Amino acid sequence: MCSPFRIADPDDTSVYPVATRGRLATKLDGLEEQGKRPRRPESCPDRRSEVPLRFVGQTVGMTDASAVVSAVEVSTARNIPKSATAVGYAVATKGAVPRQLGLSRAALEANGFTGEAGQVLTVPSADGVAAAIGVGEPGSIDANGLRAAAASFARAVPKHADVALNLADLDGEPRAAGQAVTEGVLLASYRYTGLKNDPKNASRLQSLTLVTGDKRRKAVEQGAERGRIVAGAAALARELANTPPTHLNAKELAAKAVDIGSANGLHVEVFNKDQLEQMGCGGLLGVNRGSVEPPRMVKLTYSPRNATGHLALVGKGIMYDSGGISLKPSDASHQVMKMDMSGAAAVLSTMSALKALKCRTKVTAWLMCTDNMPSGSALKLGDVLTMRNGKTVEIHNTDAEGRLVLADGLSLAVEDGPDAIVDIATLTGAVMGALGPEIAGLLGTDQALVDQVKACADAIDEPVWQLPLEKARYRKLLDSVVADMRNIGGPYGGTITASIFLSEFAGDVPWAHLDIAGPMKVDGDEGIYSKGATGFGTRLLIDLATSFTPPS
Repeated sequence: MCSPFRIADPDDTSVYPVATRGRLATKLDGLEEQGKRPRRPESCPDRRSEVPLRFVGQTVGMTDASAVVSAVEVSTARNIPKSATAVGYAVATKGAVPRQLGLSRAALEANGFTGEAGQVLTVPSADGVAAAIGVGEPGSIDANGLRAAAASFARAVPKHADVALNLADLDGEPRAAGQAVTEGVLLASYRYTGLKNDPKNASRLQSLTLVTGDKRRKAVEQGAERGRIVAGAAALARELANTPPTHLNAKELAAKAVDIGSANGLHVEVFNKDQLEQMGCGGLLGVNRGSVEPPRMVKLTYSPRNATGHLALVGKGIMYDSGGISLKPSDASHQVMKMDMSGAAAVLSTMSALKALKCRTKVTAWLMCTDNMPSGSALKLGDVLTMRNGKTVEIHNTDAEGRLVLADGLSLAVEDGPDAIVDIATLTGAVMGALGPEIAGLLGTDQALVDQVKACADAIDEPVWQLPLEKARYRKLLDSVVADMRNIGGPYGGTITASIFLSEFAGDVPWAHLDIAGPMKVDGDEGIYSKGATGFGTRLLIDLATSFTPPS
């Protein structure tokens, strides 16, 4: 495999090695190994020198809301700390009402509060506010309900920096409760501020205290620490996907991955355009043809001692998707195509959490990064690409580009010899037609692996639904006259045919595919999600990696 490299500043000719074998790259794609520009037809002159190269430092001055989430101090206590100015108390539909609220049940009901799950009523107090948090029927709330209740509380007290609540002291497994409550408060507090000059909507949260009894406190504290790490990772995924495409291209995401890797015990390898050509990654290179921004492939490896299994993750990293020659209409869907790299963002963010969580699984991740743009050099309908595994693909729609970059990533993951592969991508609009905007599609070649993914999704409340991988019925829709297959299968069953396409590159390795096109974003604040990118899949993949069992 070709030598990896790091470029921190695209205009800096210095070399930043990640590994020491082979040649290292310097400044421009197309020049690293060759010492000259690649030959182009005279009728199509190379105009890249006329395009001003951008600095990674363009993002300097942008507020990183994920860092704000990660910086929140999370602790447990037997009693409510004096510093807390907003305090939440669990109130069920029946039973006693906490005296600290200063209201009877009749008074609560007179203000429309019945204790149903999700309800919150704030009551001004001398020191700030007290909040009644509805938890439903006594003893009925589970970890997912606690997460949602904690999120409702956080949204009700957005102006308070120091908050406390007793939700983790309810009956139930204390570690799970501590994690869920922490995730609920932290993720609901996330607000993307980016390039805004007015910070009034930024999160003000600085400290979170989970109030619980002595018997549960140690376990709740352990769960809260896990929740803090997981919430920080999910917030990072949101931050990356929310970032405008001019401020985060493939090069810059690769540089970000190097920084994240060095801070979190990961081995990081970055591959440039010349190296991808040598490796035969025709899918990634084909999608990149129309762009002035060069592609990047990033491989991250987490290798604990005495690993209990090896899981590979592949993330779609289309930094901006115009559709290419098959240009998208200028509609609401096109407007959010900066989020077409949400799969890669989820994978990178997952990798950032593994060391802190003491994950026992070896995890290898592949981020397949480029934008998809129209131009005189762009991929054409009828073109044929040769993928990393040697299969040829005829292009019938350049807006079906995600599967092309994933094909190379899956092929490389197979070569690594993992026990299983999971890819995640905002792949098809068809999955939204089938499952709506809140549920991800799940397909795969190994039911044991699919069942693991489903169990993790249920445990952390990132809903998925398994769709059939009907190769016998639908593989023929991908047949091509001139190549091994074509990249689309017609107007129906688009999620299934796209998954059948991907399965051709997973070999004999157990494989599962997550299509997160629906839940990649929300249009308004809801539960743990704030308007914009959701980071969907990050918490699921973390749970999968830390509980992974190799399929038999």
